[in-house]
Amino acid sequence: MEARILRYTQEHKLSDIHIRSNQPVAIRVNGEIMTFPEDIITDKLFEEFINKNLESDQVELFNSTGDLDASVVLEAQRYRINVFKSMDGSCAVLRKIEDEIPDTEKIKIPAPIIAETNARSGLILVTGPTGSGKSTTLASMIKKINQAKTSNIITIEDPIEFIHSNIKSIISQREVGKHVESFAKGLKSALREDPDVVLVGELRDLETVSMALTAAETGHLVMGTLHTNGAPNTINRILDVFPPAQQSQARSQLSQSLRIVVTQQLIPTRDKKGRIAAYEIMKCNSAVQNLIREGKIFQIPSIMQTAAAEGMVTMEKSIENLRAEGKI
Repeated sequence: MEARILRYTQEHKLSDIHIRSNQPVAIRVNGEIMTFPEDIITDKLFEEFINKNLESDQVELFNSTGDLDASVVLEAQRYRINVFKSMDGSCAVLRKIEDEIPDTEKIKIPAPIIAETNARSGLILVTGPTGSGKSTTLASMIKKINQAKTSNIITIEDPIEFIHSNIKSIISQREVGKHVESFAKGLKSALREDPDVVLVGELRDLETVSMALTAAETGHLVMGTLHTNGAPNTINRILDVFPPAQQSQARSQLSQSLRIVVTQQLIPTRDKKGRIAAYEIMKCNSAVQNLIREGKIFQIPSIMQTAAAEGMVTMEKSIENLRAEGKI
């Protein structure tokens, strides 16, 4: 089974491989699913693959809960894997992880986003649906910091995807479930480890969000992701994790610590040979800070439309620009 996975990876510019017991292998190329009816993975092959490539405690967790996130390495090619049980049997989705962390310039991250890597503190949020390139963007930004500054960078990921080497900075990468119990506990621990930059794979609960805001307020640069679309939805999602009695304080805290919200999506290129990222950018200027404090989140798109000179752009305008340039 390992040989098949590697062959698909080598022969196709895929992002994901879908394996389902006793069903055809499928892959995702440029956002589209391709199925190979002649290639069936049996229960036995699937079980052998899991037992060989996952640790025994991970196999136990999968068998007991029916779901597992992990990472696997096949002949130096790394994958993020989710293994799960369905009505048809055991399944797995492997997300290919690129060996090389791309430079911000290579993947054309807009200058206003790159500029945030110079910040000494605050909260940077990169959002979008699954498979929109959030992890790649953040890894590229971490690389930029690593190349330019003598910082202590700590990442808390689920699982670890891109592997960073020390350049000018020192980097410690921790995986949830393997090196630390949860994002919240990893972040709490990180704040006692003299960090300059902390990457939190996902801000998904009250404890993690609360500590991320505090860390950003107290002189740390905190970077994280959410599965949200657009700055207003992202800000509301952050605030909604707080109970009603803490909403006012949370709005004040977020308005002070938030630096930028980036929403991205990948769109097929005009020649259909790849995909290109469209970026929505909201910078937390004084006008946005006031709207957050006052709870008028719905007015933020109006600010974004009139603040192009500050580097802000809506998703609609970003897509329009790509179309005007003939890229999509």
